[in-house]
Amino acid sequence: MITGELKSQIDRIWNDFWTGGISNPLTVIEQFTYLIFLKQLDDKQILIEKEIAMLGGTTKKMIYADSQKELRWSYFKDKDPEVMFDLFRKPQRHLNDLTAFDFMKTLGADGGKFTEYIKGATFMIDTPKLLDKVVQQIDKLPLSNRDTKGDLYEYMLGKIAEAGTNGQFRTPRHIIRMMVELTQPKADDTICDPSLGTAGFLVAAGQYFHDKHDKIFLDKNFREHYNTNMFNGLEIDPSMMRIASMNLQLHGIESPQLVGGSALAENNTINGKYSLVLANPPFKGALDYDEVESSLLQITKTKKTELLFLSLILRMLKLGGRAAVIVPDGVLFGSSGAHKNIRKELVENQQLQGVISLPSGVFKPYAGVSTAILLFTKTNSGGTDKVWFYDMQADGFSLDDKRNPQISEEVFEQCFNNPESVLEEFRGKCDIPNILLDWKSINEKRPTENFGDRTQKSFLVPKADIVANDYDLSINRYKEIVYDEVVYEKPQTLIADIKAIDQKRMEAMKDLEKMLG
Repeated sequence: MITGELKSQIDRIWNDFWTGGISNPLTVIEQFTYLIFLKQLDDKQILIEKEIAMLGGTTKKMIYADSQKELRWSYFKDKDPEVMFDLFRKPQRHLNDLTAFDFMKTLGADGGKFTEYIKGATFMIDTPKLLDKVVQQIDKLPLSNRDTKGDLYEYMLGKIAEAGTNGQFRTPRHIIRMMVELTQPKADDTICDPSLGTAGFLVAAGQYFHDKHDKIFLDKNFREHYNTNMFNGLEIDPSMMRIASMNLQLHGIESPQLVGGSALAENNTINGKYSLVLANPPFKGALDYDEVESSLLQITKTKKTELLFLSLILRMLKLGGRAAVIVPDGVLFGSSGAHKNIRKELVENQQLQGVISLPSGVFKPYAGVSTAILLFTKTNSGGTDKVWFYDMQADGFSLDDKRNPQISEEVFEQCFNNPESVLEEFRGKCDIPNILLDWKSINEKRPTENFGDRTQKSFLVPKADIVANDYDLSINRYKEIVYDEVVYEKPQTLIADIKAIDQKRMEAMKDLEKMLG
């Protein structure tokens, strides 16, 4: 959580980009990312130099050579705007024709995951004045603290106000966090998001360990797993891959396993590798059959990306692996053979555990699409008994395009840390505490009498009922609505009342005429 002053600093940087002629949100974030990375490189070099000064040597590899000092943040940040701008836009012969920006592309694997995806990066800041403004403000940001710099970047990402292509929308962070809480990542989990985006799911999963199990970082084996193998992602968009890798890096995840390219393509043969998948796959996309990895079509032959991603997730999961996946409502009740096949697969061959219907305004201002979260475990041998349905009607924000918070940020935090304490305060404003508590109750095998009333938001449905309804998973198929009886007056009484009102109106008109002479 960042303070109002830090938010104001980010707002000013965003505004500087905007007034400087860069108005595309993704372009702003990319340019912001490149500059933060350059500052981090110089900060690392400064630490190495301090180590050499104190200890007389170091085993760490220097980032900049002595001859490249002009390319360092600590050098150019104090120069005149025109001089600084030349270092970014004009290759200097005495620096082997490198610019400060080009230098990043020479690092390769030495620069971490971020520089593996920087090949197509372009420097878009085109005036000395804008570059100087942004550099000076970034220089003041507190980027030494993992939590603060991660939160700052997340706040910047939250300013994306345009929909992506092919139905890709930035998932609200509180919805991501709820999904992480529902799946409760374990120390030995290998976690994957096959539609990585900005890496919000992986970041939230990493933060879960810091929030709930911080002492586990004292374990050397866990730290090694956390830093190298725990976090995995696939992403087709190179720009998003750069943003995602920086987001992970700023949150202390230095070496995630990220793969560029289409997760659905023929060359993706990942099978049974992950124990937890968290995802919000693209909606409304369509691919030709020859573009799709053939094994995915065996479960359900379709061109729809939202169905193909469910097939992919089932293939990628280990036996016993869990998943929480956001899907459009059409997946729940679509009548095509492909829709029915994927639902039947989840119910009959895997263990479908929960369906949370999300409010239709959750993805505004991007779109008003209705969605749901599917919670399931890969078994390949069935296991679905009763499926938990929850009709989420409020998420703590207004459901219009403005998405104004209905609860303060400090209080909202309590719904994840201590949901019991905010039940009354959140009533009618946010269902997340109820969802977390109901899910916990069901998974701890407590008495389920309270989940048999289908007039409530939260209830259980036997598998037999779902099969009888052709594997329909839409909550409206099972939720019972109680109608309040409304008693109306008899028509004769209503007519008499109307005549009485009309009589009073006529009398008032006569009085007015008398007053006017």
